[in-house]
Amino acid sequence: MKLESILLGVLARHPSTGYDLKKYLDTHGRFLRSNTQMSQVYRSLGKMESSGWVIHTVQQRAGATDAKTYRITDEGMTVFLDWLTGPYIPPTRFQDPDFGARLAFAGFMTREQVLRLLDTELTTRREQVARYRFRDRREAVDTSAPFDEDLATLVGEWAHESGARAIDAYLERLEALRSVLLDAPEGAKASDLLLLLRDAR
Repeated sequence: MKLESILLGVLARHPSTGYDLKKYLDTHGRFLRSNTQMSQVYRSLGKMESSGWVIHTVQQRAGATDAKTYRITDEGMTVFLDWLTGPYIPPTRFQDPDFGARLAFAGFMTREQVLRLLDTELTTRREQVARYRFRDRREAVDTSAPFDEDLATLVGEWAHESGARAIDAYLERLEALRSVLLDAPEGAKASDLLLLLRDAR
């Protein structure tokens, strides 16, 4: 997933300065991408502006550096929505941020599009659980270095069980969201639906 997709999503919601975008990535979007630097934000903005996806205006500030405010263009909105609602190919790891990044901009999707996204993720992760949960986890060791097989087995089994619990909890939360979206009447308020989600815990 490209940084530009996230930046376009934020700009689709509202115009922002480079500082505002970096602040989003450090707070609301901190789990969508790892350790984004300010230089990366400005480099991406420059590329997007060259591509015609964003434009900027300059606000002059007395005694301070002028501020550039970036806005998404019609072309940029098309690029963003094509990514957001286009084919989703789940990555190998469910912890990777592409799915979460799309959900972060769910307001730009229809309920049906969100459900389709959820179904793709659920199907992939259920298949992974079925294929790998009870696999033979023994590994042959042939090394000249000191190797504590009992310690390796202990840590390996701990990691396997931790991962199993994490993906089970993840699937449970996805299924709860899917159920609420399926059952909620059109026009239902987010506050009411959040209560349903919390009851599903």
